[in-house]
Formats: sequence, structure tokens, C-alpha cells
Amino acid sequence: MNLKKPKFWDFKKPSILAYLLLPISYLFKLIRLFKIESNIKKSKIKTICVGNIYLGGTGKTSLSIKINEILTEKKIKSCFVKKFYSTQFDEQKLLESRGKLFTSSKRIDAINIAENEGYDVAILDDGLQDSSINYDLRFVCFNNINWIGNGFTIPAGPLRESINNLKNYKHIFLNGNLENLDNIKKHIYKINPNINLYIGKYIPLDIEKFNKDKNYLVFSGIGNHQTFISMLREYKFNVVKDIEFPDHYKYNNFDINKIQKLSDNLNCQIITTEKDYLRLDKEKIHNINFIKSELKILDEEKLISTILNKNENN
Repeated sequence: MNLKKPKFWDFKKPSILAYLLLPISYLFKLIRLFKIESNIKKSKIKTICVGNIYLGGTGKTSLSIKINEILTEKKIKSCFVKKFYSTQFDEQKLLESRGKLFTSSKRIDAINIAENEGYDVAILDDGLQDSSINYDLRFVCFNNINWIGNGFTIPAGPLRESINNLKNYKHIFLNGNLENLDNIKKHIYKINPNINLYIGKYIPLDIEKFNKDKNYLVFSGIGNHQTFISMLREYKFNVVKDIEFPDHYKYNNFDINKIQKLSDNLNCQIITTEKDYLRLDKEKIHNINFIKSELKILDEEKLISTILNKNENN
């Protein structure tokens, strides 16, 4: 079942409902404080966790793919590791199209399989809050538009843990289309002035196959829908209508027929993301195109140095 996150989570000023839910958020925090952590010993394979604090689309998969590309170029045998969720086969397919993926109900089991098969580095897409693994390197991802929403933790807000916990991390990755960077940086450095910041920007890869003189209806079921729309508009696509579905949404015939009928009425071409396209019934989407994109690292050498540094940890 795909649930759309509550709109009040992303209000910059917390709503009354958010305040009413705060006691439950405090209870969850208390439970986590008493949770027994059992970190595993460091294994031979290097583990890089690409995770988040904000619940939703923060570009984890895009950054995981970019890190894998960097390591592959350096002739380092790397793979992806992801905890298996039946609702996230779109992300699994996307990762499999970019490299070797190991999945399991327990991340540590997938890491062990990767190590046994001779991989040097395991890139974990998600898992920052998995206390059973002592990662060699951790990246906390944020989306520039959503940032931290109303700043509260679940269920009062979208945060998995307090934003003040950034003092416990060394590396943050900001992605999107360079929105709100100054304010976000000030907030982060106030919490942890020694943290390392990396910035990424989404770039379309196959833009030449689209006619920008046309009008477009755009839909997606990803965590950062507005960032996708922002990228298209930056590259001069005339987005007449955009439709947002819940993250990992499983489209049915009714959804597709509705989208196609609306595009006909508006005289629009239809665009979605590669991740969404993987979830569509290929027999019914003859007039739906997807646009490929990648994450461009603004200071890629800094990121490469961090990844390759043998003395770097956490």
C-alpha cells in the first residue's frame, strides 16, 4: 500500500496537528534511546551508506549510482546493497540496470554475500538508522526543496531523527537544482561547523529526443516530485500540468487511462521519470516517454577524495 506523506509535514511553520502529534514523536525518541545497539565488527568489504534523516525522496539512489560510477572508473569492484522491500522493485530495477545488486531482508546478510563474491565496496542505498551495521562511511542526503519540512520527527513531521543529530555525522549531501542553498548551509553549520558538505544538481541525459515546442503533462510517484518538475522547467520544458503520486506508487489501468485522457484534452505530450516508467505496464504506455537524468556533483574531486580515503570513516 502506497501512502502519500501528509502535507503538513512540509509546512515551514508547524501546524496545530503537528503540535498535537508531538507527544507521540517524543515517545518514539524515548524508545530509540533505550534500543540496544549491537554494531557488527568491521568486515573486509568497505561499506558506504547513502541514507537520510528526512523521510522521502532525498536522492539516495541517484547518489548511490554516482558513487558506483566513480568506483568503477577507478577499477574498484563495487556493488549495491539494499534491504528487500516488495514495494520498491522500481529502485531495485534501476540499481540492477547500473550495476550488481544484492538484496536481503537483512542488510548484513546481503553485505556478507557481496564480500564472499569478492567485492571491495558495498554501497548501501538507505539504512542510516540500521544500528546493526557499523558503516565505514555515511552520507546523509537532503533534498533542497523539502529540506527538513516542519522540522519535527515522525509522526509530527518528516524526520526519522532530530536534525540536531547532524552533530554525529561527518558528511552531508544536498541535491536538487541548487535551491535554498544559503539558508540550508547556515542551518547545518550552526549545528556542526566541521561537517563536510557536497552538492549535486540533476541533469537530463536524453533531452534531445524531446521537442520543447510541445506542451507537456508530467507525472511521477517519487519522493522528490517538485525537484523533477523544477529540472524540466529549468531546461525550458513547457509543463502545462503535473500530477504527483505517492512514492513507489503502483499504477493501475485507471491511472494510465486518466493520464492519457487528460493529455489528449490538454493537447500535451506525456513525460515521467525512468523509475516510474519501470512500474508501468509496457503494453499500455505507447505514448508515455521517460527522461533519464543523473546527479552531477559540483565538486566531484572532493567527493572522490572522501570515498577513496582509506583513513576516512563515518
